[in-house]
Amino acid sequence: MDQTVENQAMALKAAPLMSESEKNAIIGGVLLSMLLAALDQTIVAPALPTIARALGNAEYLPWIVTGYLLTATAMSPLYGKISDVYGRRAIIYAAILIFLFGSLVSALAPNMLVLVIGRAIQGAGGGGLFALAQTVVGDLVPPRERARYAAWISGTWAVASVAGPLLGGVFAEHLHWSLIFWINLPIGFLAMAIINNPLKKLPIPAKHHRIDGLGAVLLVVATALLLLALSWGGSTYPWFSSEILGLVACSAVVWAFFALRLLKAAEPLISLDVLGNRIVLAGTLSMFLLQAANIGASVYLPVYLQSVVGLSVAESGTAMLGLMLGTVAGAAFSGRMIARFVHYKRIAMAGISLAIVCIGVLSAIAGHASLLEVEMLTTLIGLGSGTTFPVSTISVQNAVDRAHLGVATGVLTFLRTLGGALGVAMLGAVALGYGLPLAAEGSQTHIQLTSATPFVMIFLTAGVTLVLALIALALMPEKPLRGHDEQAAPVLAE
Repeated sequence: MDQTVENQAMALKAAPLMSESEKNAIIGGVLLSMLLAALDQTIVAPALPTIARALGNAEYLPWIVTGYLLTATAMSPLYGKISDVYGRRAIIYAAILIFLFGSLVSALAPNMLVLVIGRAIQGAGGGGLFALAQTVVGDLVPPRERARYAAWISGTWAVASVAGPLLGGVFAEHLHWSLIFWINLPIGFLAMAIINNPLKKLPIPAKHHRIDGLGAVLLVVATALLLLALSWGGSTYPWFSSEILGLVACSAVVWAFFALRLLKAAEPLISLDVLGNRIVLAGTLSMFLLQAANIGASVYLPVYLQSVVGLSVAESGTAMLGLMLGTVAGAAFSGRMIARFVHYKRIAMAGISLAIVCIGVLSAIAGHASLLEVEMLTTLIGLGSGTTFPVSTISVQNAVDRAHLGVATGVLTFLRTLGGALGVAMLGAVALGYGLPLAAEGSQTHIQLTSATPFVMIFLTAGVTLVLALIALALMPEKPLRGHDEQAAPVLAE
């Protein structure tokens, strides 16, 4: 361990000094590349009907979304480890180029199969862009100052959430659906041009290490099987069908082999020191549960607004802005306040508590709530939940040294994405269990309900999940945030 810290210190001393303008250029460039990946999660949905008419085989439309999600989620922890070994610049370039190649394949796709393959390639690059953007910010800025950049990251997601559906709709309706993929090429090359020279000054955190190829394969396969079960369960196949149970069982077996590989490998894909760190464990678990509640609830909130409140499809989309902007504001507030608090964890705990109270109130009045009441409550839910993103990210990154920063951030990104997928599946099972007649994908008709009970249970389930996230955060130890002149913490179980 002493040798690792000594090598890290020597690498940092040898690294060229970097100006503030160069740091800002790098952060701007990696956030622009992150925008690429975020945009492609939201820009496709409005164009799906047009794509189905152009390419046929409409029954495979869900795979345009699922293919991206599978590879993006499975690959995110791998990029963290690889960038720890080979440096950020080369791996970010690889992620961007893979993403752009996938965009090119998708834009030129002559049929649905090629488009799905292109989307899967896109996801393989996009998963790296999510993890590496936060890792590079961690390289450049000490934890005590890092939280204020959380507002930039949240703002990137906000732009993608608003611009994605608008651009996708305009391109598909008035121009050509392939433009939703062609637009990635100039943005991607611009990001590469911005970060090219400044990233050369980032030191490689760890040298003379190798990647556990078998562990990487096991992780990707286990994740893909689990996500397939979550994506197909309750829609393509019943939850207790032999297909879904078989996928879950196979995933569990591969996960068991992956755990065994972590114990036996000379240099495991994810360091056992990182996994054994209580801050990393609690921080990633709280983020996993928070995203399960947030993403799951946000999927069914438009359905609630249409079927109970009485909004149109377009109006329900606009009404979601409160939740989204509240989340951005919460992250920005938390990022600015973290450095001023010794017990910075309390900011997120107070925020989650506010979200729990508000979602509890929403479940209580779901059957007769006015639009104004729903907007106020969902904005406060977003505001409270948003405070957790900077706290969890900074706490996890502050708990490890630079040599393991990519791995820790990759694990956090992986569980954050997986939590969202699990949340959608979990609340979907609740919705179906209480008889929610979900409209077919792309339908513009309202769902008529005689009772708001399905949404009451959806909101209550999300609230219980937030309570679990609060408990995980409460159990997370706090460490003083490091500044510019303080030595990085070794990776030890806390």
